[in-house]
Amino acid sequence: MAFPTAVNDQITDAVTQTNVKVLSESPAMAMGSLYQAAAHSSGILMENAVSSQQAGATLLQAVLTSAVKQLLEGKGT
Repeated sequence: MAFPTAVNDQITDAVTQTNVKVLSESPAMAMGSLYQAAAHSSGILMENAVSSQQAGATLLQAVLTSAVKQLLEGKGT
């Protein structure tokens, strides 16, 4: 200890060790949080891509149905 205190040395040592542990783990926690956020963003990106593809396929099917209907009715010319 740097200077004597009224608190038991074991208590101050335990608090100091806890503070050092928290400070040493914070970079790893920050990186873990960053990776988790990136993974979540990638998941949302994929969900949006699938949704766009489904909407495009539905639109394509509607256009194709309309075109075939016009051809069968003889209005395609």
